[in-house]
Amino acid sequence: MCGIIGYAGPRHAQNVLVDALRRMEYRGYDSAGIAVWTEDGLEWRKKAGKLSNLEAELAQHPVPVAHLGIGHTRWATHGAPTDTNAHPHVSSDGRIALIHNGIIENFASLRAELESSGIAFTSQTDSEVAAQLIAREVGAGAGLAEAMRTISRRLEGTFTIVAMDAHDPDLLVAARRNSPLVLGVGEAEMFIASDVAAFIEFTREAVEMGQDVVVEVTASSWKVTDFEGNPVEGRPYHVDWDLSAAEKGGYDWFMRKEIYEQPQAVADTLLGRFDSDRRLTLDEIRISASELRTIDKVVIVACGTAYYAGLVAKYAIEHWTRIPCEVEIASEFRYRDPIVTSRTLVVTISQSGETADTLMAVRYAREQGAKVIAICNTNGSTIPRESDAVIYTHAGPEIGVASTKGFLTQVTACYLLGLFLAQERGTKFGDEVATVMAEMETMPAKIQEVLDGTDALLALARDLHQTESVLFLGRHAGYPVALEGALKLKEIAYLHAEGFPAGELKHGPIALVEEGIPVFVVVPPQGRDQLHDKVISNIQEVRARGAHTIVLAEEGDEEVRPYADRLISLPRASTLLQPLLATVPLQIFACEVATLLGHDVDQPRNLAKSVTVE
Repeated sequence: MCGIIGYAGPRHAQNVLVDALRRMEYRGYDSAGIAVWTEDGLEWRKKAGKLSNLEAELAQHPVPVAHLGIGHTRWATHGAPTDTNAHPHVSSDGRIALIHNGIIENFASLRAELESSGIAFTSQTDSEVAAQLIAREVGAGAGLAEAMRTISRRLEGTFTIVAMDAHDPDLLVAARRNSPLVLGVGEAEMFIASDVAAFIEFTREAVEMGQDVVVEVTASSWKVTDFEGNPVEGRPYHVDWDLSAAEKGGYDWFMRKEIYEQPQAVADTLLGRFDSDRRLTLDEIRISASELRTIDKVVIVACGTAYYAGLVAKYAIEHWTRIPCEVEIASEFRYRDPIVTSRTLVVTISQSGETADTLMAVRYAREQGAKVIAICNTNGSTIPRESDAVIYTHAGPEIGVASTKGFLTQVTACYLLGLFLAQERGTKFGDEVATVMAEMETMPAKIQEVLDGTDALLALARDLHQTESVLFLGRHAGYPVALEGALKLKEIAYLHAEGFPAGELKHGPIALVEEGIPVFVVVPPQGRDQLHDKVISNIQEVRARGAHTIVLAEEGDEEVRPYADRLISLPRASTLLQPLLATVPLQIFACEVATLLGHDVDQPRNLAKSVTVE
């Protein structure tokens, strides 16, 4: 959730920290703050609200020029978003400044222990406990790194913590457990952050950190140990995108930019997937073909938009492999005693690779002996590292909180996985796999066709942005598209929106249909299991009750025209691949409605990009 940055180097720390927080504000924007080391002690500034409030404070009261500092942008868990609860937190003796992402589950007992020894607290946060604990340790003679290791062994929950000591002008120390942390290695400068976006302006050389580690950072060195002090190796890697990918590039919103990046993002997900023998290959598959042939069930585990990508995948995987496929909400998965065995393949989908509920599902599945494949966009993140295999989506950074290109590339990666399983298990011949791949390789150009015809969608948004409720209907693979379309309106336009299987209308949801209500309907291509005709019947049902029907159908489909108040034509595609096209108009519509309503599209209220707490 929260964004964390630490800097050691020759630049003015205030500028580095604030720029980094601006690129990480999608991780949380309830408050922001920085602290720097000066010869006169630690100096800090922090303000509730968006980063602009902190920038205004720094304009009036800048911190002195400094070369060591930490910064934080917050998504509130413990304690309301106030100036006092904003990070950094400073110990009562003024010696330790600290920032934290995560939840310290045993903070209440630790706080009571500290208060009983006379230590006064100023905030309602769990994070301040860590600052006071470290201060107590260094006050008793421990070095900052040793103090961090000591308190990390006592903390329960998830955390990334970065701390600095007023007595040490050169050192930052960070600790990590189940929360993102990455090191950036520059020329005579170091960065430590939640996300490579924080330091991509200065370096593309990064080091991923394992679990339960403490890292000591100066401007010219870094050292990693476990919580007991034993040396640990970090894994260096090169970030394959640059600063321009994390900037708006002339668009009004990151979300809109990312919608228009989808043709390239899907193309990048598909790039290089055949070997010299024209067999489909994936990124890091550490599961043998013989093991894949023993799989008798696939379970897809994900949250939010990624969950809807999993619902699309279910149709493709079952069709191509004939293996039963279940889709689970990650936060429910391990708590319902699921049936998972050594012959179960668990597929996790997470854009960040740090989603807490999904990570816990990975660990549960592996404890049960299942094989785990991660679909992820973030190199070096925790979920891929703890899985048996990974398919990277190669989508580049996604800054807008509401996922767009993340969703389409996750769906594409799921298709690749389904075809790979079919190939390895022999349920599809090589030429059949190649035929589907050939169609998939046409999808970037077809997505671009959709994007080139947005005028009608923008007009639709202008006509409907004052509506109070919108319904979305779909069948087969169109049903998850309906769910995703509804979610986008909820997330960024704050409208009541619901997605339903079209065939379920008569079982209750049709009671919501009233005169003039907009109903989006995703119509499958013609000629598939009578689906097309069934959906036309559903359109007639809602239209007869006064609904305003917005119909998404493939170009040339004249059968739907009499029943569509608005017709949005999609390029031709097979039923299973149509979601890659049908989702795009719904993204554009939601983005434009939210813009017309005056909302912050990139930073919707109460949300953050990466959910790193359960």
